[in-house]
Amino acid sequence: MSISLFSLKIGFIAFFIVLLLMPIGHVVMILNEILLKEHKFIGAFLIGLLGFLFLVTGVINNKRRITATIMGLISGILVWTGWIEFSFVWVAERLDVPPITENGNIITKPEYLVMMSSLGLLSAFLLFYLFSKTNCTYFSWFQKHLRLKKFISLKGTVQRPLALITFIEAIMLMWMFYLVLLLVYDTEISGNSHFATSFVAIGSLIWSIYLIFKLLRITKLDYAIRYAIPTVIIFWNVVEIMGRWNFLKEVWVFPIEHPIENILIVLALAAVAVCYRYVRRKKRNPY
Repeated sequence: MSISLFSLKIGFIAFFIVLLLMPIGHVVMILNEILLKEHKFIGAFLIGLLGFLFLVTGVINNKRRITATIMGLISGILVWTGWIEFSFVWVAERLDVPPITENGNIITKPEYLVMMSSLGLLSAFLLFYLFSKTNCTYFSWFQKHLRLKKFISLKGTVQRPLALITFIEAIMLMWMFYLVLLLVYDTEISGNSHFATSFVAIGSLIWSIYLIFKLLRITKLDYAIRYAIPTVIIFWNVVEIMGRWNFLKEVWVFPIEHPIENILIVLALAAVAVCYRYVRRKKRNPY
């Protein structure tokens, strides 16, 4: 499939929708911690509940593929932020887990140390997808080369719940790559300056560039957004590691200190949405 001008536009729109939602998710978490303080877990519950409502909306509107996909994506980010990340915060505070510090600065928060305990649970979920019917290129590659496809039933014509698929895709990918980064950051395994961390950064950059070229061939926005989720999350590894190496400042982690930059991120997301409406209208009325 060649790259057309229209698919190029759709690919970039999908990429930036997902890319800009990533820092916004961070901002929501940090603002909840700062503004609500003692009531942050109530705020976290409400954030997750809002994500649940987005998911319900997406499932109900399954025939509207773009709406269902976007609702699933937003739901995944909100549920991850509100119910999953803050559950690790709660456990870390209950157990008085100390952060990892370097030169007096916190480099790994307690909740992320607790999150590492979920590695075995993630492995169980990955096995489930490995032996299930899937359209995911990653798992399809393993199923093909491990000769598993003949053991997996491909029957059934029920319409796929796109919101639910997008929701679980976003959560699983964020979970998996959070753990990848936490493992290479761990000084008992490798550390910030270790070859393994550099390998993850360079490997993620190369992998994401490869996925971007494939993304730019997709002409349907709903599919492009679902494909952009792994593309962006893998690319986000590079952003996280660059921040860890102090090559860039993650302004979304400091929304109070950098309000203008974070407002610009939200405005950029709105601009991308407007851009898509223009591109779609231009496609329908080329002259």
